[in-house]
Amino acid sequence: MIEIGIFHNGAADLPTVRAVLRTVVNDGDLEATHQAAQRGLINQVRQGILADQLGYDYFFMTEHHFQPEGAEYSPNPLLAEAAIASRTKRIRLGQLANIITWWHPIRFAEQVAMLDVISGGRVECGIGRGYQPREAEVFGQAYGSTIQDQERNRASYEEAYEIIEKAWTQPSMSHHGERFSIPPSYTRWNHRQTNAYFSQPGVGRTLEEVVKVGPPDMYSGGNPVLATTSKLLEIPVYPQPLQKPHPQIWEPITSERSTRWAAGKGVNAYFIVEPSSRIRMMIEMYYDEAAKNGWPDRLNRGQFKFGWDAQKHRGVVTCRYIHVVEKGLGDLDRAARAMELQWDYYGPFGFAAVLAEADEPYYDLNMKVTADLLRKKEVAIHGSKQEVIDKIMKIKQVCGYDDFMFNAWFELGGFEGAEIEAQMQFFAEEIAPVLRRECGGSPEYPASSVDLDVFANGISGNGASTGTGKRQAMAGQAGA
Repeated sequence: MIEIGIFHNGAADLPTVRAVLRTVVNDGDLEATHQAAQRGLINQVRQGILADQLGYDYFFMTEHHFQPEGAEYSPNPLLAEAAIASRTKRIRLGQLANIITWWHPIRFAEQVAMLDVISGGRVECGIGRGYQPREAEVFGQAYGSTIQDQERNRASYEEAYEIIEKAWTQPSMSHHGERFSIPPSYTRWNHRQTNAYFSQPGVGRTLEEVVKVGPPDMYSGGNPVLATTSKLLEIPVYPQPLQKPHPQIWEPITSERSTRWAAGKGVNAYFIVEPSSRIRMMIEMYYDEAAKNGWPDRLNRGQFKFGWDAQKHRGVVTCRYIHVVEKGLGDLDRAARAMELQWDYYGPFGFAAVLAEADEPYYDLNMKVTADLLRKKEVAIHGSKQEVIDKIMKIKQVCGYDDFMFNAWFELGGFEGAEIEAQMQFFAEEIAPVLRRECGGSPEYPASSVDLDVFANGISGNGASTGTGKRQAMAGQAGA
């Protein structure tokens, strides 16, 4: 079987220009980049909705900030996907990734759970550590997220992951670790309503588990909630996700250490820029580590198929740049400049290293990455319909996938939203059916059970979400 998704990184639609140092950047002043970001956000939401209409299975976004150069833009994928969720029924909504070292883990857990509820249980929760100092030093300093301190970054990341899982799965939780104390040990709380609620039998926690009750504090005046020696011990986090025990978690990966951590935690792995031979090596490593750890899985379903298991929703995903040139569609020269724009940004962070094949040493971190190299490595699959089909099927064969999970990266710097949407449509109509036939079909996902339109109709009928309000609204529409 095969599942097909879209990865959207938010490259600007401004024309590209070669600037100093042989570097490709946005062509436009800062005001133009701000306007491009506004258009980009609308395009992301439009394309997420279109992806659902065209039958794609997944729509993944990223989290990136502060970038005038043009390669990527997506400051809040959860908020953008809430808009997509309100106008879709089936497509699953993912992030690769939310940088959890830049968020308070409780606030992050709340927002992912909100999206899961609103979407009817369609969230695929991607998490990452962050690697760009311009972003990390602004958002993550308080949580030790700077990439210059790898071990502190990783420790913060793993602690945040633990807290998020607790928030999603425990009816009332606490956490006291190296970076977070939730609730803080000094939080005073003597609220009679809290005391009354947890004094009832059968609510899931006793008062003694939630509040360490003490006498009034003779040194404090003011309201009785604070003028106390009683301390809060636990908090419930609302809402919890609709999916139980929680949404599937994903991580974009390039290193062996991250691959083994993800496999040991039951986290799905996501690869983009590695050649197929290196992805095969990483899949084998992931599979080996999962076996050593007893096949971790959020639903305890045991061993999963090699590479990807469509029914269990588990394993390793491959993503590739896709640009089809067929019947007047596409432009290889502009796509090449877009690739150069991307890699003139990514290259200085060291991503060129992992373009090496599995049997090669890592490439020079400072090498100039060209579109020709990316196409040669088949990281960028640019060409005719048949070329695209053949190269995608080659990935399945080289990587050894049982089932196949493939994500297409259509969006390119310098291309307008309508051009990207034409690529999405052509792929959905001309290429995806062939891939599904060759791979034995795709699993069926049920439509969301949450109908926001009906909920809104209920409100407009002045009956909130009650049956009366719904009937009134429908009657009003019928008589319009």
